[in-house]
This record gives sequence, structure tokens and C-alpha cells, in this order.
Amino acid sequence: MQQYSFFPVGHEHQDVASIEELSSTLQTYLTSAQVNQVKRAYFYAEQAHEGQRRRSGEPYVTHPLAVAGILADMHMDHQSLMAAMLHDVIEDTAISKKALEEQFGATVANLVDGVSKLTQMEFQSKAEAQAENFQKMALAMAKDIRVILVKLADRLHNMRTLGVLKPEKRRRIARETLDMYAPIAQRLGMHNIRVEFEDLGFATLHPMRSTRIHAAVLQARGHRKELIEQIKESIDHCLVREGHSAVVSGREKHLYSIYKKMDSKKKSFSEIMDIYAFRILVDDVDTCYRVLGCIHSLYKPVPGQFKDYIAIPKANGYQSLHTVLFGLHGVPIEIQIRTHEMEEMANYGIAAHWLYKTNDGEPLNGSHTRARQWLQGLLELQQRAGDSMEFIESVKLDLFPDEVYVFTPKGKIMELPQGATAVDFAYAVHTDVGNKCIACRINRRLAPLSEPLQSGQTVEIMTAHSPQANPAWLNFVVTSKARSNIRHLLKNQRAVESINLGRRLLDEALAGMNSSINSLSELQTLHLLENTGHDSIDGVLADIGLGKRSSFLTAHQLVRDSDESKTKPTAQQSLTINGTEGFRLNFARCCYPIPGDAIIGFISAERGIVVHTDNCHNSNEFRNNPERSVPLQWAEEVEGEFSAELKIELVKSRGIIAVLANRINSIDANIEKISIEDEDPRMSIVNVVVGVHSRIHLARIMKRIRQIADVIKVSRLTH
Repeated sequence: MQQYSFFPVGHEHQDVASIEELSSTLQTYLTSAQVNQVKRAYFYAEQAHEGQRRRSGEPYVTHPLAVAGILADMHMDHQSLMAAMLHDVIEDTAISKKALEEQFGATVANLVDGVSKLTQMEFQSKAEAQAENFQKMALAMAKDIRVILVKLADRLHNMRTLGVLKPEKRRRIARETLDMYAPIAQRLGMHNIRVEFEDLGFATLHPMRSTRIHAAVLQARGHRKELIEQIKESIDHCLVREGHSAVVSGREKHLYSIYKKMDSKKKSFSEIMDIYAFRILVDDVDTCYRVLGCIHSLYKPVPGQFKDYIAIPKANGYQSLHTVLFGLHGVPIEIQIRTHEMEEMANYGIAAHWLYKTNDGEPLNGSHTRARQWLQGLLELQQRAGDSMEFIESVKLDLFPDEVYVFTPKGKIMELPQGATAVDFAYAVHTDVGNKCIACRINRRLAPLSEPLQSGQTVEIMTAHSPQANPAWLNFVVTSKARSNIRHLLKNQRAVESINLGRRLLDEALAGMNSSINSLSELQTLHLLENTGHDSIDGVLADIGLGKRSSFLTAHQLVRDSDESKTKPTAQQSLTINGTEGFRLNFARCCYPIPGDAIIGFISAERGIVVHTDNCHNSNEFRNNPERSVPLQWAEEVEGEFSAELKIELVKSRGIIAVLANRINSIDANIEKISIEDEDPRMSIVNVVVGVHSRIHLARIMKRIRQIADVIKVSRLTH
């Protein structure tokens, strides 16, 4: 039975010493012809790297040999092993991809080329460069998943031999490994690789903490030995009595997981080590469930702690039964029950699939398909993401899946990350369902779209006729698919709104020159497109709506050569605001304009039109700038809610703020922000921002506040 590994500081791993030693390992599962091809790749690499040495002083070829040895432990196919032998040849020697293709075939050459491109991905200090590099990795993985397996083995050997590098470079490589390579190994189900990445990275970044925890584990192991033996013996007796053939072994948490739990859950080392964990390996799935019954008859199970990952595997293909029991003296015991094949899959993940193949070379197990689906999802994300930073943010979300399992109304199981909401569920069903989602039912009751889902719930989505994403969804969705689709939809929505707003602004500017968009000649439009470099008038209108172009200057440009330009322009007409303009119209937070106030607009490249009150001190800066300012007026009927700031002077008394809040809420107004100045011991000044519909609504709110006995004065702040 393979135990969890520990990697104390200074521990050296036994690398493959020679090609003969590797060959003897390969002969246990590869044909003689395949072993000879691997040997030929080794001798080719040895010749190519002749004269090159590693930082440690060893011949460089010892590194690709060690990488191949790691892959051989996973029983990888001969092409992966050949690529491991040759993975630095293109990078570090004059040999080309074409030369490799002639020698070893297109598949091996493509694998080597893919790994070489990943090797060039030195993660820079700039986040953008790191994100760009990760996009390259995603593409390389999607073409042939063995590329990332060879790269993981390459990184593992580099982590094992970090000691010869400078401290700064060691820390950078360790941080990069913990941030990206360990989660990828986890996502591909490669537990052993992930554990070693985490422990080696932890020892490099925090050598003192790693040493202390390791020493504490060794000490605890001695104290726990007797109780572990007792529990193991009672489990063995129970299984023999029931006639089950099984291998029982104790499990220990690895150093980094202990440290993470201590750090995140604020628990002491002794609290984490109080749990005793065992793994039981059996021959088939049927026996797994029989052994579970046997164990539950031996010790009392803890309610709600049983998880069946055999019937519903994890996203990375992991399968096992998990249960927690009350053991001797109330000691909690964690038990994992799985088959030997599941154990192989749990430790080596997708790499283990090369052991279980059909005659046509396709793996039997479904988690290979899951990995392919994940990689396909990465490609889709890449196409939707606006930039590499958005892409890497989405992928990082995807690399930490702690699953919940929910049902569609028809009974189909959907797998989602921990904390997923109905919006995540809707996008998991189909992109169109997510885009049109407006409400949901969880277990037949109406529920907020932001409510986190729990395993076993049935979720039903209600949709609108047309797509309508809400920016607030980005605050609670957890899946990268939902996040990227919402952003994509919002971008399109903003583009449409920018064009509509640009059309209105240009029409208003043209109206002041006795013209309009509809009356423009084809020649005028063509001249405008030539001058702006746009292919269509929509591009110009979007620029105006986004604040990148002045509607006033564009209007002058359009009518300059026409007969109408001889007419003296009238004053620029006011744009009417009705409150439903969307993202491209924003209300300033310095003066909080509301319907009924005299207003003026300022065109901002980031925010579209920003509306200020006419007497706002900030509006003085652009009032006389016709390129950036827009005369505005309110429509007769304005929809929506607007913010207004009130200054309330009151006598200090117990519960006065609660009374004030209740009074404001009672008149259909929301409190958006509240702050208190307490400089005077007898009096407080409360600044409160409330949501109002009009000046009349605001006057009613102020009147109700004045009726409170302890209120001295209420006034509206306009700064």
C-alpha cells in the first residue's frame, strides 16, 4: 500500500541512475520494441546534450533521464517517455523539430515542441506575462494532454533539485509551482504529484515551518502508534469475520495540508492530528459497499459525514467511499474505501489511464473524458475572455473544485463547485439558459439567484425571452463558465447601449445645426468614416457613446462641407434623461443629482455621460468645454431610483439611529450609506445616502425625519 509521502528538509529522492535501470522498469509493462525506442531517444539526447552540465555539476542528460523515470513510475506510454528524454533538445541544442520528426515521428516531435514551449514560460513578475504564458499552456494541453504530464514530471524533478539555485529563484519557482502546477495536478487527479509539489514548495518557501511541522508529525506518530494499531486490528478482525479480503493501512496528512488547515481553520496542530485516518482497498465495487456496512456495524458513523464518490465521482475522476466514525474513547476515525484500480487512479490520475486501454488505444475510464471536457472548456473560455488576465482569473476558479451535486427537474445530476448558485447551474445547463435566467426554484420553492446550492437539491430555472445579464451576478457566481459568459454578454450589452447613446448625442448636436443623422448624405458618411478609420457608422456612434469622440465636433465635421453649414448653428439642444439609459449614463457621487435638479453632463471615456447638478463645483471645470459637456434635461416622467445625501443634526440618545433607519424605510426609501460624526458629546451629525424617486419623494422623507423628537435639523447635501 502506498502511504502519503513526507518530504523533510534535505531529503533526497532516488533518481533513475542509468538507462539500463530505467529499461528494466519499462520491460514490466512495455514491449521490447517500445523499450528500444525509448533507449534510442536517450542516446540521441545524450549526444545532443554532450558537454552540457546542470548547476549541480552532473551531465545534463541525467535530468531528462530522471524525468522519464518519474513517468515510468506512472506507467506512461513509450511516446511520452521518448518526449521526456528529448524535451530540452529543441530548447537547448541546435536540433530542430523537423529533425526530431524525421528521427522519431510526428507525435513525439509535437510532444517535445509542446513541452519546449511550456519550458519557455518563465513566469514574469508582471501578472499579464504570467497570464499570457498560462494561455499557451492551455492550448498545448488541449492538443495532447501528455504534454502537461511530461511538463509536470519535468517540474517535479526541478523541484527535487532546487537546492543548487539562488534563494530568490528557488522561491519564485516554488511559488509558481504552488500557484499553478499543483492545482493542475490536482485537477488531473494526480494526487502523488500534487502532494510532492506542495510539500517541496512549502519546504522552500517556509523552511522553518516545514521543519517544525515535520518534527511534530514524527513525534505525534510515536504517541499515536498504539491507538492506530488497536483501531487497525479491530477493523482487520471485523473484515475477516465477515469474509472480506482487504488491505487496511493508516493514512497521514502531508505537511502542506496540515499547515493549510492550521492557517485557514485557526486550529492547533494537536486538533488536526486528533483525527485517525485509514484506507481500505478491496477487489471490486460491490465489496466496497459491503465493507462499508461492516465498518458501520463496528463503529458508530457520524451523521452527515458519509460521501459516495463511487456513484458520483469527483470532477477529476476520483472515486472512493468516505465515512467518519466515532472510534474508541470517542476518537474520530476517517475511513476511505476503494478498489485497487481506484487507488491507482487516485494517486496517478489521468496518467493511470494509460494502464487501462482498449485495443484501439482509447482509455476505458470516464475521467479521461472529464479531463478532455475540462481542457475543451479552457479553449472555450479563451475564446470568450476579453484578455489574458480575465482568462487566468477564470481558470484559477476552475482549478479548485470542491463539488456539490444537484438535480435538474428531469433528474439529471449536475456537478458544480462548492458555493455555486442557481446562475452557475443555469450556465452549466446551457449558455442560453444562463443568459436568459431571471429567477429560480430550489426544491420547488422560489429562492434568490444568489443562494449557494447544497448537494441533493433540485434546481429549476425560469427564463426570459431575450438575454439579459445582470452585473450584480459577478459578485456571487463561482464557475468560470458563468463569469466569462456574463462578462461577454455585458460587453455586448454595453456596446449596444454605447451605439444608442452615441446616436442620441450626435442627433442632438446635429439638430443644433439644422441637420440630423437621417438627413446625412452618403458622401458625408463616407468622408466621416475615412477620417475616423471606422468601417461603419456604428463604430463612430459607439466612440461617441463611450466618450472617445465629441458629438459636437463630429457634427461640425459632418456638416462642414454641406449647404447646411452655411446656416448659422443654433445653440446645442438638451439631451433628455428618462432614467433607463443603462450603463453609459452615470450619476455623479459628488452632488447626487435627482429628477427636478438643473443638470449638466460631462463625457467621460470610462463612464460615458456623467450627470452633475448645474451648481456642482466639479461641473465648473467642463462647463465651457463644448467638446466634453452636454446640456441635459429630465424627461416629464423619469423611471428608476436615484441617490440623495442628507445631513441630519440630532441630540444623542439611545437607539436614535435605529429610529432614524425605521423612519426612512417606512416611506419606501433604501438607506445606501450612513456615517456618523461624534465630535460633540451632546450632539451627532449623521450623513445618510438614501434612494429616492424624485424631489417630491425626497421632501417627504425629510419631513418624516424632522418629526423625530431628537432631530434638530435636516438638510440636503449637494457639495
